[in-house]
Amino acid sequence: MLNILTELVDKQTLKYGDREAFSSLVNGEWKPTSWNEFNYDVNTIACALEILGVKEFDNLAVFSANRPEILVTDFASYYNRAVPISIYATSSYDQVKYIINDAGVEILFVGNDTQYDIALKALDECPTLRQIIIYDDIKRRENDKTTLLFSQLMKLGESATANCRYEVKRRREASMPDDTATIIYTSGTTGEPKGAILPHSNFNAAMLIHRDRLTMLSDNDTSVCFLPLSHIFEKAWSYFCLYMGMKISINLDPREIQSTVKNRRPTCMCSVPRFWEKAYTAIQEKLGSMSGLKKWMAVRALKIGRIRNLKYHRVGKKAPWLIERQYAFFEKKVFTPLKKAIGIENGNIFPTAGAPLSATIVEFFHSCGINIVIGYGLSETTATVTCYPTVGYELGTVGTVMPEIQVKIGAENEILVKGPTVMKGYYNKPEATAQAFTADGWFRTGDAGRIDQSGALVLTERIKDLFKTSNGKYIAPQALESRLGEDKYIEQVAVIGDQRKYVTAIIIPAFEALKEYARKKQIKYRSLEDLVKNSDIRKMIEERIEKLQRNFAGFERIKKFTLLPTAFTMETGELTNTLKIRRPVINAKYAREIEAMYA
Repeated sequence: MLNILTELVDKQTLKYGDREAFSSLVNGEWKPTSWNEFNYDVNTIACALEILGVKEFDNLAVFSANRPEILVTDFASYYNRAVPISIYATSSYDQVKYIINDAGVEILFVGNDTQYDIALKALDECPTLRQIIIYDDIKRRENDKTTLLFSQLMKLGESATANCRYEVKRRREASMPDDTATIIYTSGTTGEPKGAILPHSNFNAAMLIHRDRLTMLSDNDTSVCFLPLSHIFEKAWSYFCLYMGMKISINLDPREIQSTVKNRRPTCMCSVPRFWEKAYTAIQEKLGSMSGLKKWMAVRALKIGRIRNLKYHRVGKKAPWLIERQYAFFEKKVFTPLKKAIGIENGNIFPTAGAPLSATIVEFFHSCGINIVIGYGLSETTATVTCYPTVGYELGTVGTVMPEIQVKIGAENEILVKGPTVMKGYYNKPEATAQAFTADGWFRTGDAGRIDQSGALVLTERIKDLFKTSNGKYIAPQALESRLGEDKYIEQVAVIGDQRKYVTAIIIPAFEALKEYARKKQIKYRSLEDLVKNSDIRKMIEERIEKLQRNFAGFERIKKFTLLPTAFTMETGELTNTLKIRRPVINAKYAREIEAMYA
């Protein structure tokens, strides 16, 4: 049996031919790639890899920001029964070196100059690495005689003999469900990263399961590829889009996502909560500046939207005639202009996962008719374990279990998963693999949760993030961090309190919003350090925090906080590549500031 990923490009080329498969920005314009062109590129690079000596089951790696060539590389690897491994474009040299050595990578694809320099250094220190290939047409270093440009790799593939083409065909047809499709290295909030082995059988199941659950999608939909293709959420979603025949617009630079969405106007896009938190705070700021009839219209529209979409539409009921009439009016006058401003007036579904998103924000967007589909999954489960069903989703949950997947709650309320999308284990780590599964074969997610009366999963916390105050009270920091993320003046939060008398927080303000506030209040400052130390600024933030945590128990609330003038970043180690905070790093790096809050 051929695997879905090894036959996907051929099948869709027969069906769609010159129709667009995906597009990307080239010299300021969106350039489409047809299925015929995609098919040609995949076959050509597959032959080039065979000529370069790639053997079945060899591990290759891709170290680049999003670009169309990554999809070509992935599928060309599958044609050879080889294993493409993604490395985040922002990874440090040590992270890249670790993955290359752990996986025994022989060929490394890189995107730009920065990644090329890291790759050259790795070439000297990684015994298995023998070839670098650069996607960008950049000048190679003078002493580098082995690196190939991707354009040269294409020419190499075009020179393939009949024997080479036959060998690639033989490998494709020999592909088995148990073959490893990819190894996804977890970002590692603590300790070294682990490589989750995902066989083709995981993706075979994932494609079918998502097709069965997401019945509202078809080849008329369009998606923006926004998250890194090294993230299992985006990788599996992009594969699913190709499987469904949906056109993909590949966003090359995360900083340009807003203009990409406005330009491409997708019907769907997977994202992490921060995208929606930022949109929410921007809209709230605009609402706050309204007055008179405009203000009344917005407030009334949200009230009617909440009734129509959440009280009736959510549970599959038709709203009363008057509510429908009012909703139609507000859809035209309020909601459609709002969606157009973001670029999602054609929206179908917007899958969101990776971290908690406040139920307040989810309710707001659903009231506006923006179908955010909250889900939950991990690298080790080929992404989705649960997501909102079309009808009957419950706010505050991460949805119901996907078809063919089983979920149960184990000791310490740990979420346990079984099913055809669960990984084989961790690469080169038998002990970690053994610890990751129960004796009867359930995968331990490391997340705590419960199943509510509707059968939906409620995610409460990462078990290793839970901490206990010195008074013996358990604190779930992500719940607080998610709540504070709603505020327009707060960009990042790290909640502190393990074995402490009370809860505190390190807070990174949203600097542009804070500067605007200072300007309006005529607060003078020379630097961001001055701004975050200003007593009026601190008082304003303190008041907003008090309001945001009103529904938390007294022992859960933040009693003191420190504002920092610089953001947490991946480069400085405070964030993982998936933008989760690394608590041990923050605790160590800001030990002085933390101790001062407990002095």
